[in-house]
Amino acid sequence: MKLTSLSIVLSSVAITFAALVPAHAAVDEDAAKALFKKNDCTKCHAVDKSKKGPSLKKIAEKYKGKADGQEKAIKNMTSTPKVKLEDGTEEEHKMINTKDQKELKNLADWILSQ
Repeated sequence: MKLTSLSIVLSSVAITFAALVPAHAAVDEDAAKALFKKNDCTKCHAVDKSKKGPSLKKIAEKYKGKADGQEKAIKNMTSTPKVKLEDGTEEEHKMINTKDQKELKNLADWILSQ
């Protein structure tokens, strides 16, 4: 009886810890960088310095830790919102050329990991 109770408790603890682990897989950095480069994002963004647009570190600071951070990052990549550039001007953000949700999530997670 004690062994069965202990098994139930340990199983419950294991399930609880599994629920705390993020559901998404680890970031495929190479794939994210390739998509970033393929879509010419490097024209306006760099990892750690501002160019025409904000650095990836600055973008990550804006969204990191927010429940909808990944979703907002994807929305900016898949729509053409007006964005304010570092020089104060505005232009339409270029839409990323993929509809693959896995690729978009991976890219967003990579950006947010900066």
